[in-house]
Amino acid sequence: MSYFRVTLLRSAIGLPRRSTDVLKALGLKKRMGTVFHAVTPSVAGQIMKVKELVSVEEVDRRLTKQEVRLERKPDPGYYIEKSAAQERSEINAQ
Repeated sequence: MSYFRVTLLRSAIGLPRRSTDVLKALGLKKRMGTVFHAVTPSVAGQIMKVKELVSVEEVDRRLTKQEVRLERKPDPGYYIEKSAAQERSEINAQ
């Protein structure tokens, strides 16, 4: 079974109530919030009503909140080769 991964990119502030109601029905509350819905014609119709505000991908499975958070986490930019404790133990062993 495949799923729609729907992410809210733009705020609904200042838009008609109909658009905000569709976002609520999809379960989108905050910007950059992500929800997963099974691929059905009714969900596809809701997404089409707010297509300017959301990003949609079709995925094979739902991701957990932790998996979504880890996807968004940036690369730290560095890697730890040895910890300070390992270096001390090597120095003391010599």
